[in-house]
Amino acid sequence: MKDSAWQATILTLFPEMFPGPLGTSLAGKSLKDGIWTLKTLDIRQFASDKHRTVDDTPLGGGVGMVLKPDVVAAALDHVADAPGPRIYLTPRGRPLDQPLVRELAQSDGTVFLCGRYEGVDQRVVDAAGMMEVSIGDYILSGGEMAALTVIDAVVRLLPGVIGKEESHREESFETGLLEPSLYTHPRDWNGIQAPEILASGHHRKIAEWRQAEAERETRERRPDLWQRYLQGQMPDKDEQ
Repeated sequence: MKDSAWQATILTLFPEMFPGPLGTSLAGKSLKDGIWTLKTLDIRQFASDKHRTVDDTPLGGGVGMVLKPDVVAAALDHVADAPGPRIYLTPRGRPLDQPLVRELAQSDGTVFLCGRYEGVDQRVVDAAGMMEVSIGDYILSGGEMAALTVIDAVVRLLPGVIGKEESHREESFETGLLEPSLYTHPRDWNGIQAPEILASGHHRKIAEWRQAEAERETRERRPDLWQRYLQGQMPDKDEQ
């Protein structure tokens, strides 16, 4: 296990949104147990005028407001010692995927900048060398919900949060495939039978069935993932 807790640092205009759902279930228990820590910083406290102004109209015109670079930069400077990469949550960013989640879980923590309104002045994002990350092709009211999503995905990978390492390896995306359909007792529910193979006790055949089902469901549901999976199965030319 790591020598220190994984630290999530949140820069936001709404610190009261945290820990939110992260204070319950496995994430909440591991937060109480000190496996990870959460620090929030109100961006508004770094506004320099008496009205605590954090935004301004877009240069060149347009609707909405943009978070000011000087205010955001001051907030980032305040957490300069916080561990891990700096992430700006934006629909323009790199799509969040399981490899990135694993990368963040291997770090000592992550600093999340939660945008609001139309977004953040790009100059401060570039100057700070921030990684831009998107959780999907849709628009949220701000980056807070996205931060909650990323943190939840990371925390469950931290040592001591989920009991068995095998639980991670069998989940969707860990192998490049979707997880196969799941079944439990009773075997006969409303006249619908669960697959007979699952009650056979033959572990090798069950594993083969699950692999075949994962491949079939990925091929049918997510052809984009299926193509990446096939490419990953192809040997490198240097190995041929």
